[in-house]
Amino acid sequence: MSVKYVGYYRVSTQQQGRSGLGLESQRNAVREHANANGTLIGEYEEVVSGNSTKHTVLDEALAQAKREKACLLVKRLDRFSRRVSFISWLLEQGVQLEVVEMPNATTFQLHIYAALAEEERRMISLRTKAALKVAKDRGIQLGVNSKVLAIKHHNDAVEFAKQTLAGVHTANRSYSSIARELNELGLMTFKGERFYPQTVKNMIGYLGIREGTMKV
Repeated sequence: MSVKYVGYYRVSTQQQGRSGLGLESQRNAVREHANANGTLIGEYEEVVSGNSTKHTVLDEALAQAKREKACLLVKRLDRFSRRVSFISWLLEQGVQLEVVEMPNATTFQLHIYAALAEEERRMISLRTKAALKVAKDRGIQLGVNSKVLAIKHHNDAVEFAKQTLAGVHTANRSYSSIARELNELGLMTFKGERFYPQTVKNMIGYLGIREGTMKV
């Protein structure tokens, strides 16, 4: 009997979602695998951190998979989640998970791979903290790197604001109305959340648009 698949694609930032590069790669891999082994009956994609516990679109994908007795299909295990507990929870729901890059992996193996990946991230964090402590003990000015990082974050914010507000009329409009328009367009903030008036005000500030042209 032909296997039914529900494809799920995830990227961590709005910028990745807009570029389409990460999503396109996942889409192509999932579709190719599904066409070769069964039928793709649904596709879902969202922009959310792999460490987040809020996956609205994923919940919809899981609901269809359970309803249709289909298999949830992802390209990579980390595109589903980076949390072992979350993967365990899914498998407890009775939904089969299949990974394109590990097509023959059993449930037990998926748990092991997820656990190893989670432990590696923990060790990287510990090594980074240890290295920073050593550098600080040696008198290295970490603030220099912090300033560089701050500049990078600012430049990223400016670029994101430019892309987001491109084509959006801002003069003589309230931050609330602009936020509402961006939400209606299905866009999300840099962190993958809904837009709010304060978010829009911050972006306007990054672009140096004079607030005198805006309604509060």
